[in-house]
Amino acid sequence: MIRALALLVCLWPATLFAQDATALARDAGAQLQEAAAQLEEADSARDRVKALTATIKAYEAGLAAMRDGLRRASLRETQLTRQLAARDSEIAGFLGTLQTIGSTPSPTSFLHPDGPTGTARAGMLLAELTPALNARASTLRRDLEDVKNLRAIQTQATAQMQKGLTEVQTARTALSKALAERTDLPRRFTEDPVNTAILIESSETLDAFASGVSNIAQNEQSISLPDLAARIGDLPLPAQGIVLRGANEADAAGIRRPGILLGTRPGALVTSPTAATVRYQGPLLDLGQVVILEPQPDTLFILAGLGAVYVETGEVVATDAPIGLMGGLSAGSATTEMSQEGEGAGTARSETLYIEVRQDNVPQDPASWFRQGKDG
Repeated sequence: MIRALALLVCLWPATLFAQDATALARDAGAQLQEAAAQLEEADSARDRVKALTATIKAYEAGLAAMRDGLRRASLRETQLTRQLAARDSEIAGFLGTLQTIGSTPSPTSFLHPDGPTGTARAGMLLAELTPALNARASTLRRDLEDVKNLRAIQTQATAQMQKGLTEVQTARTALSKALAERTDLPRRFTEDPVNTAILIESSETLDAFASGVSNIAQNEQSISLPDLAARIGDLPLPAQGIVLRGANEADAAGIRRPGILLGTRPGALVTSPTAATVRYQGPLLDLGQVVILEPQPDTLFILAGLGAVYVETGEVVATDAPIGLMGGLSAGSATTEMSQEGEGAGTARSETLYIEVRQDNVPQDPASWFRQGKDG
């Protein structure tokens, strides 16, 4: 029995998960504080658009880390609570044993009916049992303390996260205003609205539209953009999120598309992966709001599913320049943004950005162009 008890003590859950959640929440809090400092400095920045873009990205990274910490803390608290609830009767018996031992008035209570030999054996048994009981009591105290700490972490982190969500929305509003006031963005060509309307009306597929998109340009000027060859495979994704569906994977309706589907949070910032010309922006086919970027001749990045668009057709944008925001922001969106449910599967990311890459109007696998690391 003593061996079984000792084994149970060894198998009792450790506090590493709780410590991990604490560290994540602490680091995320530091990220959000840094983002808040950036937001304060953005007003006086020489390039407010660039400063606010970096601020929003910092908030998004900090909020993603905070959600991860909250999710881990919640999972660990639930696990510990269930374990403790399942052991209620066991713990009651265990505490009763400790109380019996603790209330013993004197060593004479342990005199054995078999005499000195029996008493010695009983003493040895108790000496072997007591450390195991003490270890078990220590583990129980630690687990109860972990539950208390995890709840405190979640309360504090939730407050920080709510504040961060308010501040990132402030940064989004400031960015929209700064972009509206911007007048220095270079323009490569002027859009021909008649040709654009004809192309949209006559195009039944993305292939058809992409093949004729250059025809909507008027007074186009030659322009030199950075060579993209060395960066293929290492381009950042346009928005923070996780890949929900790869190229040519069937969706729920059995439809296959050559691009990837990125799950994002409501209001996620969409930026240009590299310097590029905006070949088109606006609604297109069944893809919603679309932005088509041309980073080099005969290469197109098609981004579809945006909620708001900041760029105009014909403009030239820099690397990491804001393109727009994902949709989904509303009066009740704060609850959605606070949620950690479904994080692992991406179901908490209610918005989707479709990303397609084309060379000479032939679709390429975006996975070979963009780095797809761990999200937040």
